[in-house]
This record gives sequence, structure tokens and C-alpha cells, in this order.
Amino acid sequence: MEHFIVSARKYRPKNFEDVVGQQAITNTLDNAIKNNHLAQALLFTGPRGVGKTSCARILAKKINQQEAALSKDEDFAFNIFELDAASNNSVDDIRSLTDQVRIPPQTGKYKVYIIDEVHMLSQSAFNAFLKTLEEPPAHAIFILATTEKHKIIPTILSRCQIFDFKRIGVLDAKNYLKTICEKEEITAEDDALHIIAQKADGAMRDALSIFDRVVSFSGKNLTREAVTQNLNVLDYDTYFKMTDLLLENKIPDVLNTFNIVLAKGFEGHHFINGLASHFRDLLVAKDKATIALLEVGDAAKKKYLKQAEKAGIPFLMQAINKANDCDLNYKASKNQRLLVELTLMQIASITFDGEKKKSANYIIPATFFQALSPIKKQVNKSVLKTETIVKKELTQVKEQVKTDHISASTEPVKPVLNFARKRTSSLSLKSIHQKKESKKKVVEENFDNHPKDVFTEKELQLFWQEYINVLNKKGERSMASIIAADAPKLDGKFKIVYTVPNKLMQDQFKKGRPKLLNFLREKLNNYGIDIALELNETVEKKFAYTPQEKYSKLLEKNPMLEKLRKTFMLDL
Repeated sequence: MEHFIVSARKYRPKNFEDVVGQQAITNTLDNAIKNNHLAQALLFTGPRGVGKTSCARILAKKINQQEAALSKDEDFAFNIFELDAASNNSVDDIRSLTDQVRIPPQTGKYKVYIIDEVHMLSQSAFNAFLKTLEEPPAHAIFILATTEKHKIIPTILSRCQIFDFKRIGVLDAKNYLKTICEKEEITAEDDALHIIAQKADGAMRDALSIFDRVVSFSGKNLTREAVTQNLNVLDYDTYFKMTDLLLENKIPDVLNTFNIVLAKGFEGHHFINGLASHFRDLLVAKDKATIALLEVGDAAKKKYLKQAEKAGIPFLMQAINKANDCDLNYKASKNQRLLVELTLMQIASITFDGEKKKSANYIIPATFFQALSPIKKQVNKSVLKTETIVKKELTQVKEQVKTDHISASTEPVKPVLNFARKRTSSLSLKSIHQKKESKKKVVEENFDNHPKDVFTEKELQLFWQEYINVLNKKGERSMASIIAADAPKLDGKFKIVYTVPNKLMQDQFKKGRPKLLNFLREKLNNYGIDIALELNETVEKKFAYTPQEKYSKLLEKNPMLEKLRKTFMLDL
């Protein structure tokens, strides 16, 4: 097996031009060398992996390369002394360093001392180093590097020229990874490199380490799915899907999606923070002036712009506030999962247009998500029970009739019908009492929290005809003919106007109106509709009820029917 060199070492910058994301500092150092304006003590401070040690080494090489006679390939390695302050932090170590400083360089003009992790020096070592740092020999230059500037005593800071290294931006890190992919002949998706750059959190060394790990996992082809799987990070598609469900007020689907996220091993705290960041990105994408603040790839940027059109600014502001409150209360909560679920339900209820919201923590009631109301379920159960009873009675009758035919007895035996319950007369007091009780049991259901989708008159007439077909299949032809007598018209937003030609049809229609309303409400997904009846006895369409009327109606269409009747001497 060949010796493998990690990308962080293989692609360490050799010139100031190769340093990523620190143009201001590299330009300052380069100009200071050219103009002979370099301080004798420099302090490089900043987070890990941003190029402090690399810049110190490049600077140490470039200092002695100003001699025209010397080749630029000469690195003056003998003039560079690199010291690790973490392991050499005593007074004796500093004393030996000060003794070396007095000796001038053998070649070149300067001796450069790079002291890495200088904050690890002890208090006495700092004090021992003060005098040498303040007044070093003319040939000595000190470059101090640290990640924790606050641990360095102020007397040291006042003697150094301080350079604050910033975190490397996501786009800069992504572009650098793209150049490495070209050199290594690796095909990588733009989103995959973007996720790696985000995961690195501003450290180029971490980005390169993650890059090596992902390449070892997926080979020469880096995909977004492979990166998210290897790094165990939440894909932004999860947040896009969750936001769509929140905007559509689908609380059951929201809770199921959150359960899937938890099943993958992610914490609720991590998820709610990512969701808040997603809402922030959507808010940024609302304005063209702030689109540049989106640190995402081109493909993801299109998705953000598309979803930003759906999400309103009031929704995003309230959602961000609720997500931040959940973040603050997460650690103190004893039931953390419930806290996140309640937050998600509250966010999903922001755009709900139901009853008047009494509080800011409003949640859509559970009745909204029931496919069938409790009353409907009871009705259906009762209908099923009666159907089963009738079927049992019919089967009993058929079996009894069969046995009667088989038995060759002289005396015919009448079949006994054992009904489950006796019918009461419509004129009896008991029937009137039952009617009053049934009227009491009918309770109007509250549809304030049910959906109220907008529909057209064409859709209404289509489902109206569908209900007529259903009635014909059931054998309820009289009710079907009454409903088919006229076409319904849409008056206003949810009001349906239906005209009947006489009072008899009006009374019959009122009996079948509840079933028709339930059918239309389910099909149109609108529980706010109502049917208004209008009586118009002067309708142009004449309806035929008696045989004579039916015959005259047919005779109008075909006069030859009269000749046919007379020829065969037919009676009506």
C-alpha cells in the first residue's frame, strides 16, 4: 500500500495567492515585505484551520527572498525556527530561545521564529519573553500564532502587530474544493461540496479532512445523498418538505415527518435549529437585494426562491419566533420531544383560516383532520346494522320457502317472518313520540373548523349529476328525477340555488337535501355550502305524472303514435 498524504498537507498553500479567504491579510503582508515595512513581532490570531501557520511559513520564506541574487527556489530552511509553545512553555525553554536569537543567520538577512499556540506559555514564560519581544536583534523576526487571543497577557499584545484571521466563507471553501476535485479527477455535485463546506464551519483544514473521508466512502463520484449519509446531516430537502406541510396545515403529516427524522438518529434540538435557519433563508430569499446572503448552491437557490413565494413574511416571522423560543426552552424541558411537536403544531396553525384565534399558541383542533364526523359515523353504523338485519331476514325467508317446496305435505305451511322489531303505526302516539325523540337527537354539526375550498359552477354540476347516477343505481328513481328537474346555480361564494316547479317536489326535495348536502360537501371539500330552494310554478318545462300526461308528452314528440294506437286499438 502506497503512502497516502492527506489533502490538508498535500494542498497546503505555498504562496500567498494559494491562501483561501484571507486576501486582506495576505496583501498586507506581501506589501509590507516589498516596501520593507514589516514589524519585528507579528501575532496571527483566529479560529482553527484558517491559514495562520501556513501564512507564517510563507512569510518566513518570503522575507529572505528579497535578495535579487538569490533564487526564489531557495527556502532558507536554516533561517526558520518553528516552536510549539504547548510543549515548550516553561521559563527554561524561553531562555534557550533568547540565547539563540542573539546568533545572526549564516545565510540570508533574517532569522524567523514561528511560535505556534503561544497562548499555552505560562505566566512566568510570558514575562521572560517580554524584553526580547520588545527589543529583538535586527536580524530576528517573531511570528506568534494562537487560537485564543484572550489568554495572552496585554503586555505581549501591545508589543505585536496583530492580524485577525476570519473564518473562511462557504463559497470560498466550496470553490477551493472544486479546484481540488479537478486536480484529483473527481466528479462532484455542487450541492455535495456545499454541504462539506457548511459542515467545516469556516475551517479549511476541516473541510479537506471531511472531503478525504467522503471520497473514501463514495469513490470518484461525490453525490449529495452520499455526503449527507456519510456526514449524518439533515438534507435541506427535509426542511423543504417540512415547510410545505406546515404551510398546508397538515399537522398529522408534520408529526410523522418529525418522527422519521428522530428515527434517523437526529436530535430534536438540532432539527428545530435547522428549521429556524431554513425560515431565515426563506426570509432572505423574499427580496432580490438580500439574495446574495444565501450561502447555497444554484440548484438549492432555485428551490428557496420557489418556496419563498408560497411563504408569507408574517408566517416566517412568527415561525422564527416560535422556533427560537423552542430552542431556548429545549434544555430546561423534561419532555423535549413534546416541546418540539407542540412548536411544530403551532407553526402549522399560523396560516389556518378557521375560527378566530384566541391566543398566539393556537393549534388547529383535531376535528378538522377527521375524514368523517362522529354524527356521520353513527348514521353509517345504523344504516349498516339495518342492512344486515334485512339481509338476515331475507335469507331466513328464502330458506323457509325452500323447505316448504321440498316437503310434500297436503297442508300448505305459511312462512313465518321473524322481524327483529315491530313496526309502529304512523298514526299511533308511539310513532309521534319517536319522531320527537329523533328530532331531538339531530344536532347540527359545527363546520367552522372544516375545510372550505373554492369551487366553480361547472364542478358543482358535475358532482350533482354524479349524485343523480348514485340514486339511480340505488333504485331511488323518484328522488333522482326530482333532483334532475333543474340545473343548480351558484349564487355568491358557497350558496347553491335550486328551483322546483311545484310544492310537492319541494317537500320531497327537502327530505333528501341532507344526504345531497353531505355528498357535495365531501366531493367539493367545502363544508360551508348550503342549498336554497326556490319555488317557480311557471316553469316552461312541463312535467308528466299521469299516463295521459305522459302519452300527450310523447305525442308531441311523435304524432304517429296516435295512428299506432288506433290501428292496434290500444288503451292507455
